[in-house]
Amino acid sequence: MKIAVMGAGAVGCYYGAMLALAGHEVVLVGRTSFVEAVSQNGLILEKGGDRLVAQVKASSDPSIISGAELLMFCVKSGDTEEAAQQIAPYIDPSCTVLSLQNGVSNAETLGHILRFSVMPVVVYVASRMMGPGIVRHEGRGDLELSGLGAEEVASLLNKAGIETNITDDVFSSLWAKLVVNCAINPLSAIIGLPYGKMAAQEGIPQLMEDIAREALSVAKAEGITVSDKVFETIRTIPITMSGQYSSTAQDIMKGKKTEIDFLNGEIVKLATKHGIDVPINRILTLLVKNAERGDKK
Repeated sequence: MKIAVMGAGAVGCYYGAMLALAGHEVVLVGRTSFVEAVSQNGLILEKGGDRLVAQVKASSDPSIISGAELLMFCVKSGDTEEAAQQIAPYIDPSCTVLSLQNGVSNAETLGHILRFSVMPVVVYVASRMMGPGIVRHEGRGDLELSGLGAEEVASLLNKAGIETNITDDVFSSLWAKLVVNCAINPLSAIIGLPYGKMAAQEGIPQLMEDIAREALSVAKAEGITVSDKVFETIRTIPITMSGQYSSTAQDIMKGKKTEIDFLNGEIVKLATKHGIDVPINRILTLLVKNAERGDKK
């Protein structure tokens, strides 16, 4: 099958590499430096102590996705609209489009621009770009999805070694992940520590749970049921992924724009709609946005 990946970051490269290694024709849309590296050396996946080379095609021209039967949309949330407009002319209406993104609104935004249904996917993977065309797998890698065609997509992905589960309520799972991200991501970025050392700081474990409670109050107002298991997840991640920095922290360290507007910022926006006060999430949003600016005037 021809599979396209829009957004050649840590998520897109990990799943693109896994699918290519399983024998699929994979094409990735990325920046010039990425395209040059992949053209010379292939897409390199560091996983389980092995260094695997996946043969893929890469281009900065979105027309490379033409003819794809499956498209994995992996761009940063803030780039969703622009990237969607870039690929819209080249997507066949029969193509299955998956949104592998943080936040809870990207699939809807993407579908509105493409003018057909997009399948939201919950992504549970820790991966990191070690350089142009080199991605390192650091933990998990499973996906969760639902909707029309979910069984066929799950079967394809599972055969490629990507554990994929079908859920009855993907939005509940998306919200659960959002709550966890809100509790952990900005703190890792602001404190500048990986999860394990971050959670070892006095008062941080309680603060993470307070952040989550604010987010859960907004989920409830939105009519979304999120299991209390999120608190267990929040307590467990600093243990199981002690050396991992959040994606927000990685963006800050690289001088990139973060996805904070689609994490804690999303909670603030929806809280305002419902007249709910979420002071901790508001403060974290402001602090991360200030860190994004750095010394810029």
